[in-house]
Amino acid sequence: MNAQRWAWAEIDLGALRHNVATLATHIGPQQLWAVVKADAYGHGAIECARVALQSGAQGLCVALVQEGIALRQAGINAPILIMSEQPAEQHRDIIQYGLIATLYNEATIAQFARTANELEIMASVHVKVDSGMHRVGAQPDNTVRVVSLVADSQWLTLDGMFTHLATADVADTQFAQQQVSAFARAIEQVRALGIEVRHVHISNSASAIRRLDAGVGCTMERVGIALYGIPGDARSDSFGATHQLDLRPVMSVHARVSHVQRVSAGQGVSYGLKRPLEHDATVATLPLGYADGVPRGLWESGSVLIGGIRRAFAGVVTMDQVMVNCADDAVHIGDEVVLIGAQGSEVVTANEWANKMGTIGYEIVCAISARMPRNYIN
Repeated sequence: MNAQRWAWAEIDLGALRHNVATLATHIGPQQLWAVVKADAYGHGAIECARVALQSGAQGLCVALVQEGIALRQAGINAPILIMSEQPAEQHRDIIQYGLIATLYNEATIAQFARTANELEIMASVHVKVDSGMHRVGAQPDNTVRVVSLVADSQWLTLDGMFTHLATADVADTQFAQQQVSAFARAIEQVRALGIEVRHVHISNSASAIRRLDAGVGCTMERVGIALYGIPGDARSDSFGATHQLDLRPVMSVHARVSHVQRVSAGQGVSYGLKRPLEHDATVATLPLGYADGVPRGLWESGSVLIGGIRRAFAGVVTMDQVMVNCADDAVHIGDEVVLIGAQGSEVVTANEWANKMGTIGYEIVCAISARMPRNYIN
């Protein structure tokens, strides 16, 4: 049924291959680990993980145990890092599926070590350090103790240490550099005790592109949104434009016109009849709506492409349908519509939607719902 639906997201795996290869070259010799959490930011985790690993990525990063298990069950054997602590009830699955745990609380480390001991399976661990974002992680002055607990455990292997930058996509890098310095000191203190740390990593997409971790001796970088060709800051394009990497959007969103009608001047369209037509107009209905990830508020200033021309929304986005004003142009049932992507010389980007909605491109692509079929090309 999905294959026949007149609304779909198109995932260009050729663009993904290009982006992974471009980024892997840019950050070399550090390893690129592809972030495929949240179903690869809405692009399809299994498909994108496979392509990323074929194109230069050497590991994967997820947010949830279930995400890692799904990749394992799909036959993916690459290293998979879960980027934050998980409930004790999920420790057994982490270990049995060969996932890499992130740990930073002493009680969690003790519980995780007990589970590994019970299973008699060596479990890999990365310790996260809170260098200033204050989301999760060991405090810098407690990092040596936390790392020692992992390193001294019979059934745990200290596979890495990492932190996360709060302002990597901000033009002023002062706070980012403070975080890098705090993390570097923690690494030095750990190594001074003779504890070996295999992987050291700091960078997300913005930091990887800007090379904010230079001089720290990092071995890998966690790259997410840049893989999918979306600059991280929808307003300033701060890390995308400045560094001139050729990154290509991977997702586009399409529909076909499902209904066409002529509506008289003065008539309103959709709930609330909020925008009476100034002139007689052809109104086209598209069979998707906010349940598919088209933000309801986009109707006020958003547009779609039909026949390579921008068409404004004629009224409020509804759950399953939207209506667009096509003026006096000829539009027919079955005509292709581009909501995100290119048609003719016009382009609508995820970040354009994000700007209009006061958010970021990440949220836009993550919100394209599961009921929208993903069509994989190239």
